[in-house]
Amino acid sequence: MKRNGIWVLAAVVVLVFGFSFTVAAEEGVTDTEIHIGQWGPQTGPAAPWGSVARGTAAFFKMINDAGGIHGRKIVYHMFDDGYNPAKTMAGVKELQEGVGIFAWASGVGTAPGMAVRDYLMERKVPWVGAASGSHHWITPPKKYQFATYPLYYNEAMALCRYAIKTLGSKKIAMAYQNDGYGKNGVEGAENELKKHGLELVAKVPVESKDTDLKSHVMKMKKAGADTVLLWVNPTHGITIMGTARAMQFEPQWMSVSTLSDFPLMSKISKGLWEGVITGSFAELPDSETPLMKKYKQAYEKYAAKEERWGIFYYAGFGFIETMVEALNRSGRDLTRERFVKEMEGIKNFKGIMGTINFKPFDPKDPSSRLGTNEVFLIKCLADGKYEKLTDWMTVD
Repeated sequence: MKRNGIWVLAAVVVLVFGFSFTVAAEEGVTDTEIHIGQWGPQTGPAAPWGSVARGTAAFFKMINDAGGIHGRKIVYHMFDDGYNPAKTMAGVKELQEGVGIFAWASGVGTAPGMAVRDYLMERKVPWVGAASGSHHWITPPKKYQFATYPLYYNEAMALCRYAIKTLGSKKIAMAYQNDGYGKNGVEGAENELKKHGLELVAKVPVESKDTDLKSHVMKMKKAGADTVLLWVNPTHGITIMGTARAMQFEPQWMSVSTLSDFPLMSKISKGLWEGVITGSFAELPDSETPLMKKYKQAYEKYAAKEERWGIFYYAGFGFIETMVEALNRSGRDLTRERFVKEMEGIKNFKGIMGTINFKPFDPKDPSSRLGTNEVFLIKCLADGKYEKLTDWMTVD
């Protein structure tokens, strides 16, 4: 009996430890929950982009109310990093090591993302849909990171090409945030201009803490720029345009898609944004596609009363549509490796952004982790209304 008792005890231990192993087989996953994290600036100079994280909250509520992911609810952990890389790192570490996050969704900003990328990749934690078009996400590519935002580099090429071929621009200048975000745009612009025998007539860096931008604008005015590309945050973009108007400097303004929320930019700029041409990475707010209607219904149901339906709010849905797709494809036996495999199997996925394709990881192939490079160009009209200038296009 004693021997049998030992066997029985052993069996119980195996069962108990087996059960514990099943429940805790993957960090951030339990029988009933999947823990997903995200950072987003709710305060500071990049606060207008904070709606991305709030949009993701509504997206996950919609998913949960529809039954979740194979019986599991998504538990969403979002924190305000103020667009400060040090705060991003501190918040990510706190949640990853304190709560245990299965994967990270979106996350605004190149500099904040760069602060945590190596940390997440070393821990083999998936990160999908960074809210930034930095080429850092794919050069070199990392197995556990999947980019769904078109590259700033290619977007700058598209804008310069349109300026030269359609608008007849001859002297293009650029004001850029002096970090990876801005420098990616500069590289793309310079590459496209070189094809046309041109170069930037002024290349003006803007530091994140700059407030007086008179000297920046004067450099572009003295260079005789007929077109200016803005690769900055919303606050700096508006300051530059306001300063330029006071100096009677009125070029054609163009900007990256990060400043494509025209109703917002028109409001906070008091109408200055009218006439600005930008790229766009997602359907326009008044789109009547079935999916956009579905997402707008989710916004109406879950958003706070003061929340506005705008491109960055529903970008919080679009950036991670493929994340939810891969979670569903993974089935009940959810592990990070299974999730990565299902992400790699996504082909010709069409949500509210450009067509998305991934493929098996190849450390020598950046495209294995770049889901899409499709954009279209838009122009801001009076009262923040949109005019679509081109169809979806891929720029190489």
